[in-house]
Amino acid sequence: MHWVYLVIAIISEVAATSALKAAEGFTRLWPSLLVAAGYSSSFYFLSLTLRSFPLGVVYAIWSGVGVALITLAGWVLYQQRLDAGALVGIALIVAGVIVLNLFSKSVTL
Repeated sequence: MHWVYLVIAIISEVAATSALKAAEGFTRLWPSLLVAAGYSSSFYFLSLTLRSFPLGVVYAIWSGVGVALITLAGWVLYQQRLDAGALVGIALIVAGVIVLNLFSKSVTL
């Protein structure tokens, strides 16, 4: 169940961060409310995940997957382009999350 909490935390954080651009400095109501709700939800579910997994591992997964998904959201929603360096960097972040999950004894299903 804690993996489900982590997935919800990641999706909530990605939604909130994506809405930050649309909130335009918190001058637009609905995107601003999405930012507040998304971050609140994200931190709540992240705290539930921490009942079972170590802080460093949870944060690495949450932030690493979040970075990759935010980059994808920026590309899809805001037509932001990525150069080769950005793509390689994001691939390394995703690879790090995969290594954590496959080889770390700190993460158990």
